[in-house]
Amino acid sequence: MSTTPPIAKKKPTKLEKHGDVRVDDYYWMNNREDQEVLDYLNAENAYYGEMTSHTKKFQDSLFHEMKSRIKEDDTSVPYKYNGYWYITKFETGQEYPIYLRRKNTMESTDELLFDCNQMAKDHEFFNLRGISISPDNTLASFATDTVSRRQYTIQVKNLETGKIFDDKVENTTGSSVWGNDGKTLFYAKKDPVTLRSDKIYRHTLGSSAAEDVLIFHEKDSTFNTFVYKTKSRKYLVIGSVSTLTSEYQILDANDPEGEFKIFSPRERGVEYSIAHYNGNFFVLTNKDSATNFKLMQTTDEKTDAAFWKEFIPHRNDVLLEDVEIFKDYYVLSERENGLNKLKIVRWDGSDSHYLPFESKTYVAGTSVNLDFNTKELRYYYNEMGAPYAIIDFNMEKKTKKILKEQEVLGGKFDKSNYRTERLWATARDGAKVPISLVYHKDVKFDGTSPLLQYAYGSYGSTIDPYFSSIRLSLLDRGFIYAIAHIRGGEYLGRPWYEDGKLLNKKNTFTDFVDCSKYLIAKKYTSPAHLYASGGSAGGLLMGAVANLAPELYNGVIASVPFVDVVTTMLDSSIPLTTGEYDEWGNPNEKEFYQYMKSYSPYDNVESKEYPNMYVSTGLHDSQVQYWEPAKWVAKLRDHKTDDKLLFLDTNMDAGHGGASGRFESLKETAKEYAFILDLEGKAL
Repeated sequence: MSTTPPIAKKKPTKLEKHGDVRVDDYYWMNNREDQEVLDYLNAENAYYGEMTSHTKKFQDSLFHEMKSRIKEDDTSVPYKYNGYWYITKFETGQEYPIYLRRKNTMESTDELLFDCNQMAKDHEFFNLRGISISPDNTLASFATDTVSRRQYTIQVKNLETGKIFDDKVENTTGSSVWGNDGKTLFYAKKDPVTLRSDKIYRHTLGSSAAEDVLIFHEKDSTFNTFVYKTKSRKYLVIGSVSTLTSEYQILDANDPEGEFKIFSPRERGVEYSIAHYNGNFFVLTNKDSATNFKLMQTTDEKTDAAFWKEFIPHRNDVLLEDVEIFKDYYVLSERENGLNKLKIVRWDGSDSHYLPFESKTYVAGTSVNLDFNTKELRYYYNEMGAPYAIIDFNMEKKTKKILKEQEVLGGKFDKSNYRTERLWATARDGAKVPISLVYHKDVKFDGTSPLLQYAYGSYGSTIDPYFSSIRLSLLDRGFIYAIAHIRGGEYLGRPWYEDGKLLNKKNTFTDFVDCSKYLIAKKYTSPAHLYASGGSAGGLLMGAVANLAPELYNGVIASVPFVDVVTTMLDSSIPLTTGEYDEWGNPNEKEFYQYMKSYSPYDNVESKEYPNMYVSTGLHDSQVQYWEPAKWVAKLRDHKTDDKLLFLDTNMDAGHGGASGRFESLKETAKEYAFILDLEGKAL
């Protein structure tokens, strides 16, 4: 093999919009059936393999090290639903989960629902999701994906006989829900080209998919649709959501062949979600400028927004994220100053209190709470430097019982060896950006410590300061790990998200850079030892900061990166595009086109020095098409003026989520860690 990087052919394609002409030399790569494309991807893989051959044993060692901390024969905390306790189990040496249940008590015999290890035997990729149990507990609908395109096939299993019915529905989201009659199933189907979930069907058990009845067609290409049942089990619900707007339809679950009715008609910019209890709906919404959301109440009969009455008012400094309803209590999930808070309130108003959390780098939230008639709230809690716990809290007695604590095996982990901090960097426009840090207590703060800075920064998705046993492989080798809570996420409330999207998107990128500069200035690290990491939309972030401030980073890890923003957002045939207009803007409008072009990583590659870079993708990725990172790497190779490392690593079997299987994904993490540890001279 050669250690000379492959040079992709240039086949100039002119792309014109709004009178602006872009020349794309690598547009030809957007055909996964083209042998020339496959040859190029394989050549890049071979180059990566040859250039990193000296770290192969180290990668394998890292994999086994990370795997050794994870309990292989592990069992989930059981939860009860409709008379059965449900359990997920992993066995030593197996990659996939086993789903079990026990009737009435935990002392009952295990009933096998699904053994995914057996189901995955003949597949390079396998994922099972969407298990839905019929009301009489005898049937289970389930869905599988064996390609990694997130196009799931729904089937039905008789749990008494083990027989799989002939019923088979392809190209779905994987989720399905039963009507209360136990023979009617509702599901969402995807558009075969864009993969947008756009249709809701009703299926009658024993019939063919061709006989299924179309219940709802979401024709607005910016919306996705889905179907579920309320916790009260009284209503079937069809949801339609876009980035900024939502709408729901409801139907009595006892009348599955009836007609769904609109809960409250969609209004652009108005988001809402619904929970049902005791003849009332509770509506979490941003209506009437409630930026951080408020909770409204209305009756079953009068669901239109005109009848909503305020239950929990909007607060400028508190983001209301969710509500969990029980017979005697309701629980509010809030976020204040970036921190999760759980508030427990009696319906009669006689008592309310917050669960006490003291750390500044923790994650807490409600877990599986399917039963109304209980005084036990199940929640999870972990700190950035300490493993998670699943806890039952008695809301009446105010006592807690730890049901499970994450075990970190290997005998070396001691949480007292690690320190956590929350810092506040000042962005260039004066905004204060939080950073969560974790590191080994022996780390030096003299600028010589290596630091991996991670962020996402899109869709209002908040990256909380969670614990990771995998991350210990960096911390124990002297790395500091930092999560930058940049704009575009919702860590500091909904306005934090609004200030990092559309025509404010560049705040996401500059926040990350300004956090890096702050960490360097405070001697946590230096440009010679600073590394950046992000995936998907976070991969866009990596591409943007590599263009903006390449001198700050010794290395960049870009996983399945969304880097060809303008071309992708102009192509409505690509999965996700039309539903993303409210996040990035619609480039068919000139203002958004020009703004996107000004930051799109692919369009802004220049002839200059770039950091060492490791770029990964999956050939079957349905979220970010493989050709975006492939084109980006090809263009970087052609333009960059340095001799630093640049790798494109394509998983030829997987999609957006990477390899399937519980431990296979660790091999991909081992590659990333080996890349930066090798640059630090620690790949030993």
